[in-house]
Order: sequence, then C-alpha cells, then structure tokens
Amino acid sequence: MADSTCCVATPRKRLMIFSGRSNPALAARIADKLDVSLGSVQLKTFSNGEIYARYEENVRGSDMFIVQSPLDDINSELMELLIMIQAAQLASAKRITAVMPYYPYSRQDKKSAAREPITARLVATLLEAARVDRVLSMDLHQGQIQGFFEIPVDHMTAVPMLADYFRYKDFGDTPLVAVSADAGGVKLAKRFINRVPGCDLAVLTKMRPDHNRAETMHFIGDVQDKIAIIVDDIIDTAGSVTSAIDTLYDRGAKEVYVTATHGIFSGPACERIRQSPVKEIVVTDTVNVRLGPDDPKIKVLSVADILARTIRNVFEDESVSEIFAGDNQLF
Repeated sequence: MADSTCCVATPRKRLMIFSGRSNPALAARIADKLDVSLGSVQLKTFSNGEIYARYEENVRGSDMFIVQSPLDDINSELMELLIMIQAAQLASAKRITAVMPYYPYSRQDKKSAAREPITARLVATLLEAARVDRVLSMDLHQGQIQGFFEIPVDHMTAVPMLADYFRYKDFGDTPLVAVSADAGGVKLAKRFINRVPGCDLAVLTKMRPDHNRAETMHFIGDVQDKIAIIVDDIIDTAGSVTSAIDTLYDRGAKEVYVTATHGIFSGPACERIRQSPVKEIVVTDTVNVRLGPDDPKIKVLSVADILARTIRNVFEDESVSEIFAGDNQLF
C-alpha cells in the first residue's frame, strides 16, 4: 500500500498599514512606499468625546502597523491609538506594532521636582496594557524611555537625513558649526557632524525657569563668521530656539539655521519664527505640520521612506539598526 502524504498549507504573512487621525498624510506616504493599500478603519468621536474604532476589513492573522503621532489633540489621539490596538487584538491580528514617530509626553521622562509624575513611563504602561506587541518611534527625547517598556522598542532617527540636507546645501567656502541646543543634546549634534565633513561643534546651555520657558545661559564654542546650525530633537513654542538664534548672531555668526526632527510649533511658535532673523528651519513630518503662506522659513522633509524601510525590516524579521548603521543608538 503506497504511503500517502499530507500537505499542510503555511499561512502567508500579511502586512497591513492603518492610520489614526493624527497624521494620515504620513501614513499614506508610508503605505505608498511599501506598495500596499492603506487599511480601511472607521474612526469617529461621539458627542460626549468617546472614541469609536472598527476595522472595515479582515485583519485576522495579519502583521499590523498602526501609524499615530498624537499632537494636536494629544490625549484623544493617544486614547484613539489604545482603542485601535484593542480592536485589532479582538479582531485576532497576529502582531500589532504602534508606529509612533513622535512619542507623546516624552519630555516628562523623570521627576524634576517632588510629587511630579513620570508620564512618559505611564504612556508605556498604557500601551502595554492595551497589549501592543512592538513600538516604533523616532528620535526619542531621552534614551531611558526605551527602558520604560518590557516589549521591543525600535528607535529610528532622522538625523542622517537632516544632516545630508545641509551637507549638500551650497554654503560656498563658509565654515559650518553644529550647535547643540543644550548640554543633553551633544550626542545628537555629534551624530549630525559625523555626516557633515569639516563641521565644528558648539554647545548652548540653558535654564528653564518654568514649563515652555527657557533662557540661554552660557555658550561654548566659536561661531564667528561661520554658518551655525542648531540641532535639536523638538521645537515646541520656539522660545528657546529663537533665544539661541539671537545668542549666535550676537556671537558673530554669519547665518543661523535650525534643524529638528519634531516640529510641533505650538502657541506663538510660528509668529516667533517669522520675526526671527533665522535663515531656515528644517523639520520632518513625524507630526502633522500645518504651515501658511507666511511661513516660508520652515521646510518640512518626509520621514516616510525611513519609516517604510523600518516597517519592511520588522515585517521580514530583519535588523532595524542596520538601516541606520548604528546611528540610531541613543547612548
């Protein structure tokens, strides 16, 4: 009697990209880079503020990536992400990855005074409670945020892309100097100058007397007759960065540029930039940057290609750090 063999079909992995309402344009660009269709999900907010989410296609067994960068309505958009994660769990997605190019509450990463919360840690707890499997984020404010999680956290960086923008910009023979926005950002600035040959390093130090207020205190370095490029991770109200710009011009800088990964531009930020002598501010689309015709000094570069390559490597179980040649390490 002939032996009979049974062929068992192996399920094929499915890559699915969904977007919350915080930055759908970025999610669409990522999906386009990956040559997949952006998944259909119904999201709405009831009159009492409660959020509803329902996936309008089968996600069972999928490797799902949910793109959400909470910013404009940060608390609602964070809650929306948690609800989308739970809905995906209940719909039997195989693996769920939260793609959070901008990590909310990242600046509250330690206790600076008595009786303060560590809200960056709380966000990590909430994501894990929702049972997300993995988190992708970009240029975290501090490295310890990775340690707040017990699940994998893939850290990406936009610094090489931002550095290349200035590397290939025509400055003639004028020397360049990268300026760390504060003492804690020196490593960020060093990663920047590693991509820009001949670029020097300078450091600003500042004191924060209150939230969203910073005063430039000391300056270390030489910017006389040089083009200074302030390198930071976040621009929020632009108070500290415009103060730094004035300091560099006072120190003899020929021109001052600013680059940062996350352009939040809240409150008076855009008006401060309009009135500032800065030549150009270069940020990325990790968050939804809304600019008007009066904001020609602000340039937005897309991180869609970086995110798409990272998602592809995670999906195919390949190395993420190889994409950045080690430049994504925070320590």
